[in-house]
Amino acid sequence: MMRPAQTGTDDSRAKSATEGDRLDQPHTVRWADLVRIALVALAAIAIRLLSGEPMLWLGLVGVGAVIGGGWQIFREAAENLLARRMTMELSMSIAIIAAAAIGEFLTALVVTLFVLVAEVLENLTVDRGRRAIRDLLDFLPNSMLVRREGVAVETPAEKVRRGDAVLVNAGALVPVDGIVIKGHSLVDQARITGESVPVKKVAGSNVYAGTINQTGVLEIKVERVGRDTSCGRILEGVEQAEHSRAPVQRLADRLAGYIVYFAIASALLTFAVSRDVRSTIAVVIVAGACGVAAGTPLALLGGIARAARLGVIIKGARYLEILARSNTVVLDKTGTLTFGGTQVRSVMRAPGVTEDQVIATAAAAELRSEHPLGKAIVAHALAAGLQIDEPEQFDHSPGCGILASVRGSRILVGNRALMTAYAVQPLETAEQVTGADSHVMVARDGHFLGTIVIGDIVRPEAKQAIASLRQMGVRTILLTGDRREVANGVGARLGIHEIEAELLPEAKLARIKQLIMEGNTVAMVGDGINDAPSLAEASVGIAIGSGAEAAREIGDVVLLGNDLAKFIEILWIARWTRRTIWQNFFGTIAVDTAGICLAASGILGPTLAAFFHVASEMLFILNSARLLPRFNSRAGRQTSLEAAGKLLERPV
Repeated sequence: MMRPAQTGTDDSRAKSATEGDRLDQPHTVRWADLVRIALVALAAIAIRLLSGEPMLWLGLVGVGAVIGGGWQIFREAAENLLARRMTMELSMSIAIIAAAAIGEFLTALVVTLFVLVAEVLENLTVDRGRRAIRDLLDFLPNSMLVRREGVAVETPAEKVRRGDAVLVNAGALVPVDGIVIKGHSLVDQARITGESVPVKKVAGSNVYAGTINQTGVLEIKVERVGRDTSCGRILEGVEQAEHSRAPVQRLADRLAGYIVYFAIASALLTFAVSRDVRSTIAVVIVAGACGVAAGTPLALLGGIARAARLGVIIKGARYLEILARSNTVVLDKTGTLTFGGTQVRSVMRAPGVTEDQVIATAAAAELRSEHPLGKAIVAHALAAGLQIDEPEQFDHSPGCGILASVRGSRILVGNRALMTAYAVQPLETAEQVTGADSHVMVARDGHFLGTIVIGDIVRPEAKQAIASLRQMGVRTILLTGDRREVANGVGARLGIHEIEAELLPEAKLARIKQLIMEGNTVAMVGDGINDAPSLAEASVGIAIGSGAEAAREIGDVVLLGNDLAKFIEILWIARWTRRTIWQNFFGTIAVDTAGICLAASGILGPTLAAFFHVASEMLFILNSARLLPRFNSRAGRQTSLEAAGKLLERPV
């Protein structure tokens, strides 16, 4: 009826943790279980009807039904006893045998019936959790349309290779990670990246396995297939986490064992004081620990499954527990809070000058420049579709900027010192920008045109994420190797007050160690190779999925998109999971204590005690089941392969 409670040596605990974890195997309601329940129920009815018959008949029916119905309970109790494990099967066996021994066959059968029904209900509830995982693991299609020699052929997934061209019809699941070769469509990427709005995909766009193609037909060049895809990495992470054990599970196992000890000790005390066998049996029956023993791994399973649905890989149940206890979040800047690339943020123009004129003029001068600011200006001009003239002359002034000749005009692009050197007077507002930005002034033939503000763009969800952390009572610290004025500017925009800048990787690592030594549970969020040591040292490391491979490998939790809002959601899920587990802990202790007192005083007889036992356990198991997501693995599977085949089977 429950996972074994661990009370033996460390080795025996480790062994039983693997062998006894019922979440490791899927449960189904077997016919044998239903037949056993039916036979016990019929035997109980027969005992009730034969209450006036000779004791021999009652004894034969009762003993036969108790042995037949309770055999599985007795066997598990014996195995656990030999392994020095105290479990509820043992206490229930004691109660059933004791009731039968004093001729209370109806009580013995009713208790057996409740135990068997409770086990079936528990298995059904746990199987819901297993089904949620199996639906996720079974999400990717087993076959796909591959264009070979000009013809689209349905091909088993295991035979698809990198470089193949896969066709995805409207409404179908994208089966691979790759690059769009032909076609255009809108793709729902919520499962992988968390984006709520479908993303437009055209030739050259990246697509991810597990996303849903919504409108047109796409032809995709395969980059990764199966377990190497983004979706495959989620599946692998879920499988690993599903079989891992968190420290709170070991605590749940110990608590379950203590409850059994407490129930037996209370029963002995009840008998010593009252000499009432029925009250003694009721005390043994009423205490239950399945609420914590089965409810704890079920809650963790629900948290892991919910994370996977959001596109977050949690590499072990213990990391979900640690994340729930995190009181300090350390954040990297570049690539985590910002996009990590230099971009044009705004343009301040002189009167009578358009923004396009400022950008086009600066881009012409910077066209052959290798400076990051110059590249950002040129990229912005190209993205805006502006025509960029080729400079006839190009001269670079170190520390000041560029002097270029374009179509006979002298172009200056640089800082105030360059403008002053050529007697150009910038506007008073030209430098009214934050320290987080660089400002590039532009002039033509001695006339000031405007200032281009360039900087690293803060992620749009970052400010709300920091505000959410503050509301949750979590301390936030920004650690970066960037310049202090840049870090302060980003921190001011996001509302981060603890900022440490110009840190080398070893200085970041030392700061993480210091925070942990001060008693903090530290969650580190980063994306770069330089973040890898800090991610490994932190209590729990959270890697941004679009970052460096080293960070993703070392991170305990991987966000497969760039959305920091996912981190807030995972933190909330982790806290919800932990809160549910502790609700079950304290609830089980309170309910069992009350039940034992009622049974010892004679208010609860053995039959009511059995009902009390089952009802309380199912209450706590169902409390854990609230965490399980509602998966619909077939929702995105209406692929219309036949329609796609008819459309695309003709040669190219």
